[in-house]
Amino acid sequence: MTRFTAPPITNIANDVLRQQLQQILDLKTKPLGALGRLEALALQLGMIQGTTTPHIEQPQIRVFAADHGLTKHGTSAYPSAVTAQMVYNFLQGGAAINVLARQHNIALKVVDAGVDADFAPHPQLLNCKIRRGSRDALTESAMTESECLAALKNGMEVVKDLPGNLLIVGEMGIGNTSAASLLLARLGDIPIADCIGRGTGLDDVGLQHKTHILKQVLARHSEEKAPLAALAALGGLEIAMMAGALIGAASERRILLMDGFIASIALLVAERLAPGVAQYAVFAHHSVEPGHAHLLELLSAKPLLDMGMRLGEGSGAALAYPLLQSACAIMKEMASFSDAGISEQNH
Repeated sequence: MTRFTAPPITNIANDVLRQQLQQILDLKTKPLGALGRLEALALQLGMIQGTTTPHIEQPQIRVFAADHGLTKHGTSAYPSAVTAQMVYNFLQGGAAINVLARQHNIALKVVDAGVDADFAPHPQLLNCKIRRGSRDALTESAMTESECLAALKNGMEVVKDLPGNLLIVGEMGIGNTSAASLLLARLGDIPIADCIGRGTGLDDVGLQHKTHILKQVLARHSEEKAPLAALAALGGLEIAMMAGALIGAASERRILLMDGFIASIALLVAERLAPGVAQYAVFAHHSVEPGHAHLLELLSAKPLLDMGMRLGEGSGAALAYPLLQSACAIMKEMASFSDAGISEQNH
C-alpha cells in the first residue's frame, strides 16, 4: 500500500516549561495541588501551546458524517437513512451538539465525508464526499487505497486555515461503532467481542449477530494489519477524514478536545499514522461503549468526565469544554501569594 506522508508533529516535551508552569500553579493563592485535576489540565494546555499563558480562541467543532456498507447485514438498530436525516437535523440546529455548541459559543459545521445522499448547498455544510457510503467490508475493503488517502487528505484540508486553536471532531454515521470496533480489535490486538457495544441500542440478539458478522469481517481482512491498510479495509470514510483532521490540527499545535469511542479510534489511527498527534489530545469523557475503556488504556488517557454518555456528535467534548476555559482562567487571573500579599505555607 502507498505510504501516507504526514506533516511534521512537534514534540511538546519541554522540562523547563513544565517546571515553569508547575511553579506558577504552586504559587497561586491555594494549598499545593488543591485544584486537583484542574491544575493538571492547565499544565497540559500550557505544554500543548508551548506557553505559560494558555488560552482558547475561536473553538471549532466539525461533525463528520458518512454511511457504512456493512449495515446491510443488520449490524445496527437503525437504518442507514438515519445518517442523512441527522445531517438535516444538524443543519437545522436541532441536535444535541447544536445545543451545546450554541451554549458555549463554539462554531460548528457538518462535513459530508460519505453520506449516501446528496445535499443542497448550505452555509453550515462542507461537501468533502469521497463516495456515497463505504463498501461492504464483509465482501471487500470498505475503501480503496486511493479513497482512504483522499479521505485523510480531505480531513487535513478541513482543518487548514481554520480559525482558532481548539478542535472538536464529532461524527454521525449509522454503523460506525462497528467500524470503530473492528479497528480497535485490529490495531489494539484485542478480541473483537471485547470491543463491541450496543451502538444505537441493539438488544441481546442483535448484539450477538453483530459480533458474528464482525468476526467474519476480521477474518476476511486478516492480512491488513498496518494502520493505513487496516483503515482502508475496516474503517469508515468519516473515521478516516477525522483522523486526517486530527493529524492536520496537531501539526498546527491546536488543542484536540476528544469526544468518545468513534473520535478516539480516529485518534488512535492518527497516532499510528503520525506519531505524536496524541500529545495534543485532552480526553473529555468516558463513553459507556465497551471499546472506549480499551482505547483509553491504549492511549494512556484519563478523561475529564464520566457522564454515562454514548451519543457521539462531539457532545461529550462540548460538555467538557468549560473545564478548559476554567483551567486557562486560573492561570491568567488567579493571584499568586505575592500578588495578594498573603503569606505562603511554612516549609
